[in-house]
Amino acid sequence: MAFQVSPGVQVTEKDLTNVVPAVATSIAGTVLAAEKGPIDTITAIASEEELVSVFGKPNTNNGADWFAAASFLGYGNALRVVRPLSGAVNAASSGTPFVIKSTEHYSENYKDGQSSTGAVWAARTAGTWGNGIEISMCPNAATWEEVNKTTVDTAEAVGATVIGVAATTGFAVGDIVNFGEAGGYEYQVTAIDAGNTITIERYGTSEKSGGIRTALANSGVNVRRRWEYYYEFDGAPGTSQYVSDRNGGATTTADEIHIIVVDGTGGITGIPGTSLEKFANVSVISDAKTPAGSSNYYPNVIYAASQYIYWLDHPTGAANWGQDTITAGTTARSTVTLANGSGTLAGGTDDYALTSGEILDGINRFKDAETVDLSLFICGAESSDNSSGPNATDAINAVEMCTNRKDAVAFVSPHIDDCVNVASEITQTANVKAFMDLVPSSSYAFLDSGWKYTYDKYNDTYRWVPLNGDMAGLCARTDLIADSWFSPGGFNRGGVRGVVKLAYNPQKANRDILYKARINPVCTFPGQGTVLFGDKTAQTKPSAFDRINVRRLFITLEKAIATAAKFQLFELNDEFTRAMFRNMVEPFMRDVQGRRGMTDFLVVCDETNNTGEVIDRNEFVADIFVKPARSINFISLNFIATRTGVSFSEVAGA
Repeated sequence: MAFQVSPGVQVTEKDLTNVVPAVATSIAGTVLAAEKGPIDTITAIASEEELVSVFGKPNTNNGADWFAAASFLGYGNALRVVRPLSGAVNAASSGTPFVIKSTEHYSENYKDGQSSTGAVWAARTAGTWGNGIEISMCPNAATWEEVNKTTVDTAEAVGATVIGVAATTGFAVGDIVNFGEAGGYEYQVTAIDAGNTITIERYGTSEKSGGIRTALANSGVNVRRRWEYYYEFDGAPGTSQYVSDRNGGATTTADEIHIIVVDGTGGITGIPGTSLEKFANVSVISDAKTPAGSSNYYPNVIYAASQYIYWLDHPTGAANWGQDTITAGTTARSTVTLANGSGTLAGGTDDYALTSGEILDGINRFKDAETVDLSLFICGAESSDNSSGPNATDAINAVEMCTNRKDAVAFVSPHIDDCVNVASEITQTANVKAFMDLVPSSSYAFLDSGWKYTYDKYNDTYRWVPLNGDMAGLCARTDLIADSWFSPGGFNRGGVRGVVKLAYNPQKANRDILYKARINPVCTFPGQGTVLFGDKTAQTKPSAFDRINVRRLFITLEKAIATAAKFQLFELNDEFTRAMFRNMVEPFMRDVQGRRGMTDFLVVCDETNNTGEVIDRNEFVADIFVKPARSINFISLNFIATRTGVSFSEVAGA
């Protein structure tokens, strides 16, 4: 109580309601070489649809790893993906190839045009997926539409596709033109010749051929020209309300432009020319605002809203773009031709052949337990360094990361060559065992026996996929329908989804070999499905921690109680604090016991383990004794026949 000078009543309160919080036990992580998506950063994925949206579809180069991730998402909804930095680069409108790793990387290095790349636009993420994206800008009303652009210079017969005009200056491939025909027919420019001719095809109809419908005389017929994407927008760009208001209502300072992003090759949508996104009436003025008060400056709008492109620099000729003050009557920006203001992105490259070093860099993104929440780690297929045969480098790195964290389990499948298309089950058993023998002993690892054959709906084919994504998924599903301390194996919780067939379906004798070698068999039983038939960790020493349910029980207990214990830091190490800790932990332990996680427990936190020496070292000690519940691995059924007339009490126990 604070010191009081005069009589009075002071009210204080102390919170003794602290509890041990619930902690996540189903968050999985993996490293994935993908066709697109952020690089060198952890990205949260909640569904297979989101995996496709962010990192693209699977292909022959990453199908195994991609479907391992997708397999997990069939059971759980909390996946963290790292696309490691490799040789992939972003498609761009021009310039030397470069990589933009993530939104943060763009914001720090490119957002303000501070890094010259020689390009106006770049694809949102690295990879060939961005090649073929087209960006077109309409920088002014003249680009939008010119009613009397030029005149027809030569007589043209019905069906003509090459039209002579007085001048081709200012035309662009893609322009929509009209030659004053009575039917109002429109055509699209497909080529421009220096000899003042334009090549056209019919516009607005499925039948592009056929040329002009009406003969044209060389009598100065006016030609109307429109921007290629004229019909995608409601009107021409002009003066924004923001600039007009700032300049006292003047409308002569045209600051608006239109931008459209198009799937030029059909690589994204499957239909060439499909509009992907549009940005109407955005401003070239750096401080422009929308009526709602948000930025209307076109690089900022693109940064905030586009799913496909980044802005890098103003196009050639845009000398006045990016200013924050435009006086009334001044042209906000110089005219930018479509050749400068538009572009087809190219130069993007993929890199699916990850080295062990690149994979390790991705794994290390998960290594800090204080900043990255992780419970399950899915090891991908082996790196390009190990593609020719069994080498568990990547698995070893993943197991070491989880072991050092002490709160996550690494899930490892054997090398594909160990079991896929290997004719002999005996050879498969020996191969799988030899590979897994390379994985160090750890209770923070879980080894399975092979690969599954599953359907790839994205490419209408079947693929071999490692089972470790399913194994991690079974743990996540167990958390959902039971608790983390229940075994994920067996017919109740261990059913594996999406299995057409197994590459390796070990029989009893070979399952015995695998289980002695810390490997959990996955088996298909006729009429009963495909099931995880084991629950061992990769620990070689016999103990309670050689079972996955016990390891995950202790991860849950340790993670939850450690989180709660942080609130004891900097408090006084006295009986009051120790009693508060016991009163917080014991109800949590009784709850876990009631949910069958343990058979008994004891929490010791008193003067016996918090001696004077401990207190003087500014330490606080609590000993938590746990008798973990054990899963059933072996069942003995004894059937005993007796003679008629014999009492069962006489033979029971015989």
